[in-house]
Amino acid sequence: MFIGEGPGAEEDRQGLPFVGPAGELLTKIIEAIGLTREEVYIANIVKCRPPQNRDPHEDEAAACRSFLERQVEFVRPRVIVALGRVAAQNLLDSKAPLGRLRGNWHSFKGVPVRATYHPAALLRNASWKRPTWEDMQVVRDRLRE
Repeated sequence: MFIGEGPGAEEDRQGLPFVGPAGELLTKIIEAIGLTREEVYIANIVKCRPPQNRDPHEDEAAACRSFLERQVEFVRPRVIVALGRVAAQNLLDSKAPLGRLRGNWHSFKGVPVRATYHPAALLRNASWKRPTWEDMQVVRDRLRE
C-alpha cells in the first residue's frame, strides 16, 4: 500500500490517486520493485484536495483518519510506503522531519511502514531519486521475505 498526502489537480479531475506526472513516476517506482499498479493499493491521508494545493491541516487529516484506517483494515497490506513528509508524519503521528523518519521501519495499525520521498518531490529534486530507490529496495526485500 502506498499512501500520499492528498489529491492534486489532475487527481481531482479524474477521481483517481496519482494519475499526473508524479503518478507516472510512482508507476515506474512500483514496476522497478517487480510489482504493477494493479497489485498495490494507493491512498492519501486526505481525500479532498486542500485549497491552493497546500499541505493538509491537522484537523483535515484528522477528519479523514477513520477513512484511511478502514482502507488499511480492508486492504490488509503487508507493507505501507508513506510517500513524503505529510504522509509519514500523519501515519506515524510524528513531527520529525522526513530525513529522520526515512531509513527505519515503523508501524501503523500493526503494518510495517517505510517512509520515503514523494514522487512529486523527486520531479523537483533529482538528487532524492537514489535514496528513494534504496528505500524501495528495502521494501522489495521485505515483501520477498
